[in-house]
Amino acid sequence: MRHLRSNASVLLLAAMTTIVSLGSAEARGERVLHSFTDTDGVLPSSGLVVDANGNMYGTTSFGGPRNAGTVFRVAPNGDERILYSFLGGSDGVDPTGGVVMDAKGNLYGTTNSGGAHNAGTVFKLTPRGKKTVLYSFGGYAGDGHYPESSLILDTKGNLYGTTDNGGVADSGTVFKVTPKGTEAVLYSFMGGSDGYLPQGGVIMDANGNLYGTTGLGGEGNLGMVFKLAPGGEKTVLHSFTGDGDANNPAASLIMDDGGNLYGTGQLGGSKGVGAVFKLTADGKESVLYSFAGGNDGINPACSLITDAGGNLYGTTAAGGPNGSGIVFRLTAAGKEKVLYAFTGGNDGAGPQYGLIMDARSSLYGTTGYGGKAQDGVVFKLGN
Repeated sequence: MRHLRSNASVLLLAAMTTIVSLGSAEARGERVLHSFTDTDGVLPSSGLVVDANGNMYGTTSFGGPRNAGTVFRVAPNGDERILYSFLGGSDGVDPTGGVVMDAKGNLYGTTNSGGAHNAGTVFKLTPRGKKTVLYSFGGYAGDGHYPESSLILDTKGNLYGTTDNGGVADSGTVFKVTPKGTEAVLYSFMGGSDGYLPQGGVIMDANGNLYGTTGLGGEGNLGMVFKLAPGGEKTVLHSFTGDGDANNPAASLIMDDGGNLYGTGQLGGSKGVGAVFKLTADGKESVLYSFAGGNDGINPACSLITDAGGNLYGTTAAGGPNGSGIVFRLTAAGKEKVLYAFTGGNDGAGPQYGLIMDARSSLYGTTGYGGKAQDGVVFKLGN
């Protein structure tokens, strides 16, 4: 079930999710590490996660032998391997949410549809390629439907995420799945001022509180930021207003050491084409940057990362001089620089997801389109 944007997935590397602080990136050009084709995947549908050896893992929404999506690995030198091709039906279809990795190298993710009730699944994939459906959504009244967000893991191996739909009011849920596959709905959104369509995943602080966004609902029906306590009490931290505010967030948040939250609205801002926002620990929200269109980007639907200097990095799905999206850097003071503008050709197009940064400050990500077969790419910017 897709709304507002075609996919929603964001990189989350740990259960206690905070801002990623590495070097400082000044992109020097783009290199395509891998171009997807029908056989090995179509439409990379997430950001990437990386292991200790620099191998990157992600998902494609479609492609593979059954055209039901894949899980892939790309080595630092660009060698690509399909780790799993979904079969459709009860096995799952359309793994839009990417994967998260545990300490043993097992990968966990979701499929947007398929499963026992055709409402999506949570799956586990071992390093040897054995895939298990941990949970199939839609098996009881009030259960979630159609997950497309990234997952996070806590220290006990429990998985947390969101579903676009389902729940008591069919407005989406926050869920938990144990390592043994037992699922619980932690919260059912009720629509209206309570929010609905939580496309982005959740993050967790050191006290076990979860934070996330809804793409719609809230006081202005333009989405909101919420907090969910371990006991299930939900608080609306901010409702987006539409008066130059960011609107319609579709990605996960990040949190700094002071408890400030940062995210993107794929619409809104002073030009109406998207914005980056900050929400302080005491609930004060501000727009750090409003995208302008033209040579600048439009429609940021990604999660953000940051470097040791407090600069934020992300992508926009469209805009730039070629209309195919950009990679941007934003200083803490709100000054933006376009690091790369995609052409829509072999270099890729439509980068909707978050980035990762290595120790040399190179940036890595995916585009949903472009490449040699127009099926998307994995790219590198920098050294």
